Amino acid sequence: MSRNPLRERLNEGKPTLGTHILSAWPTLVELIGHSKQYDYVEFTAEYAPFTMHDLDNLGRSFELMGMSGMIKIEQTQYTHQAMRAIGSGFQSVLFADIRSVEDAKAAVDAVRAETTMAQGARGRGRLGVGMRRDVGTVRTGGTPAYVDALNEVVIAIMVEKKSCVDDLDRILDVPGLDMVQFGASDFSMSIGKTGQYNDPEVLAAEKKTIETALKKGLHPRVELRDPSQAAKYLDMGVKHYCIGWDVRILADWWDTKGAEMRGLLGDKPAAPAQAPTKAGNY
Repeated sequence: MSRNPLRERLNEGKPTLGTHILSAWPTLVELIGHSKQYDYVEFTAEYAPFTMHDLDNLGRSFELMGMSGMIKIEQTQYTHQAMRAIGSGFQSVLFADIRSVEDAKAAVDAVRAETTMAQGARGRGRLGVGMRRDVGTVRTGGTPAYVDALNEVVIAIMVEKKSCVDDLDRILDVPGLDMVQFGASDFSMSIGKTGQYNDPEVLAAEKKTIETALKKGLHPRVELRDPSQAAKYLDMGVKHYCIGWDVRILADWWDTKGAEMRGLLGDKPAAPAQAPTKAGNY
């Protein structure tokens, strides 16, 4: 079984840094890995087109670069996509759209083995034995090492719905959770204030999420478009960040450099599109 670098850093109390991709092209993972700056790559599958072959190829690229892979999956696909991603070599799953204690339990169960070998939530899962990449297809499936590896998968959840924030204490008490991330975009929409990221209710929910996670010994994670946005979160004690999206990096470059080149050509450039720069906005 492969080592899980993200789990290792969490166990050691070290900070972690990731970045997002929506493209399933494994070469992007290699480019990120060559930078030597990132502990993991999040494949934001909730928004991206992909096939099962893409997951296998991404899994190979994570292993090649010595990084962990995280996959973000949406609410109707918890069990199937978590199983297939882990089987392909992903070692962390970010579950979107958590609304209740039952949702959080379903997220944990989608990752762990169904066995009496492990106690409590670590044996309460829904995964059986599979012939997939994570076990060498036919080499280590159905062994104690397989169960142990499933119990090392990092489980992260999105706190992005009003019902989740309202019942946050009980939800974050669900055994098996590791990382917690507030989602300002979805939360603002769920309270009828779409896009109002500086609204006091949105800021209060974000603060509550981070403080509650820290109080319970969990790891709050923050998404940032740019490191310049990190100061207030560092002051709050947040040590885990995921910065940048491949699609946003490209869009920003095309907007600004295209306008710059138009200017050099003496052609009046169109104003670049303006996008929000608050944390959590893509």
